[in-house]
Amino acid sequence: MNIKFSPPDITQEEIDEVVDTLKSGWITTGPKTKLFEKKIAEYCRVERAVCLNSATAGLEIILRFLGIGEGDEVITSAYTYTASASVIAHVGAKIVLADTDKDDFYISAQNVERLITPRTKAIIGVDFAGMIADYDALFDVVQRHRDIFEPSNEVQKAMGRIAVIADAAHSFGAVRDGKASGEIADFTSFSFHAVKNLTTAEGGAVTWKKTDGIDSDYVYAQMVLDSLHGQSKDALSKMKAGAWEYDIKMLGYKCNMTDIMASLGLVQLRRYDALLARRREIIDRYDRAFANTRIRPIAHGGLNSTGSGHLYITRIDGIGEEERNRIIGEMAAKGVATNVHYKPLAMFGGYKALGFDIADYPNAYDLYRNEITLPLHTLLTDEEVDYVIACFKEAVGV
Repeated sequence: MNIKFSPPDITQEEIDEVVDTLKSGWITTGPKTKLFEKKIAEYCRVERAVCLNSATAGLEIILRFLGIGEGDEVITSAYTYTASASVIAHVGAKIVLADTDKDDFYISAQNVERLITPRTKAIIGVDFAGMIADYDALFDVVQRHRDIFEPSNEVQKAMGRIAVIADAAHSFGAVRDGKASGEIADFTSFSFHAVKNLTTAEGGAVTWKKTDGIDSDYVYAQMVLDSLHGQSKDALSKMKAGAWEYDIKMLGYKCNMTDIMASLGLVQLRRYDALLARRREIIDRYDRAFANTRIRPIAHGGLNSTGSGHLYITRIDGIGEEERNRIIGEMAAKGVATNVHYKPLAMFGGYKALGFDIADYPNAYDLYRNEITLPLHTLLTDEEVDYVIACFKEAVGV
């Protein structure tokens, strides 16, 4: 067999929607992007959403909306993909990495608290494998430090504390304590990249919850401005007869979503409940097969939470990097693509150059050294899942 790691699940319905867009004569940001924003906001139970070309752009737009820049500090997890941290550098702020707790894939609120200074303007929590991080714990931390928070603009004054941001690239569709991903943190950035549960090929979206003193329509307008060069009219508005005139209200960026991308997203969203259900069937099949072995999967739900089933994360008791890599190689030889999520940021050259040392993040390293991610996507058949299980058990020796 040849088991791919995470191919996109595209049906004729998506193809037809894209063709409809191509034939419409409107392929950049337009009516379908605006409809997709509306549908995302409804799904996440928030007032507004802004669609962009990536979750990375979403995180950066959030930081820029908050006025975070040179002289500021932003804390994020040491155990994440680079996008969670690189955006901090992009806006000129200082990256501060917090270790996880032992045997826990999520940023440690206790470690975050030790790193807060008067310069700390935001914390970027990272949802993982489809599960939502503990934002209540992060909100508790920032409330305890309101007295040292030093706002530098009107948005920060209205918040009156450090902002809590969710890197929710993995968690679209997840729920924690009755709240959907997208309505929990102050601001949330989603990914619709090709390997995500819901894809627009590339793409992302930002949502936010209501904050006293910050109008939701204002947030939307500012983020749209920043995503399209600070231009006062989008292309759709400018194309109206006689409406060419526009202003550049700010020196913005170029990270808008197109209607072609939104076409994919609209269909994917209509199919999403069924896609999530199939992911949960596969997770259950894996979980039952690995019970009572030294293969330890991450939990995809709990008493008060339901994940989106984005990644099937496992850890193998009693092994290190060398043995982990041997298992990955053996799986590849059997035609099964696997992956590692993640190599901690402090192990990469770009972060070492900034002074980060993996020795300062022992819990993150401990997670990495024996982690293997198995294929989890909706194109897998039960027969293929069973083949992955058999190959993995043989390679691990259980």
